[in-house]
Amino acid sequence: MDAPAENKGKASLADYLAAERTLLAWIRTGLALMGFGFVMARFGLFLQQIQVLRHDSTVQPYGLSVWFGTALIVAGIAVQVFSGWRHVQLVKRMNRGQVEHYHSTTLAVATSVFLALVGLGMAIYLVSVRK
Repeated sequence: MDAPAENKGKASLADYLAAERTLLAWIRTGLALMGFGFVMARFGLFLQQIQVLRHDSTVQPYGLSVWFGTALIVAGIAVQVFSGWRHVQLVKRMNRGQVEHYHSTTLAVATSVFLALVGLGMAIYLVSVRK
């Protein structure tokens, strides 16, 4: 009789390298989120400086860009932590010979939905600031 599908033996080198490539892709995603969040947080300061250079009498605060940027930085940190945790769990399962046949897309879907919501919020914010 064949062994159960979950315990066919140790994972191959290709499996470990694929897991590492996936981890590195998530690390790049997290770093990009944090970098973009930093730029967005500083965007409000840039807009205030432009108003000062134009000698506008009323300088509007652009505090929402700080919140949007901070949200992206926190999302980047969460992606880093969760992807590192998932990678460690995957390598432990591969070391035990438990080959995983399913691919969870929860992190990818959650990240894309979050980015869509932040993008929508930022678009609404930029349109409201323009008026």
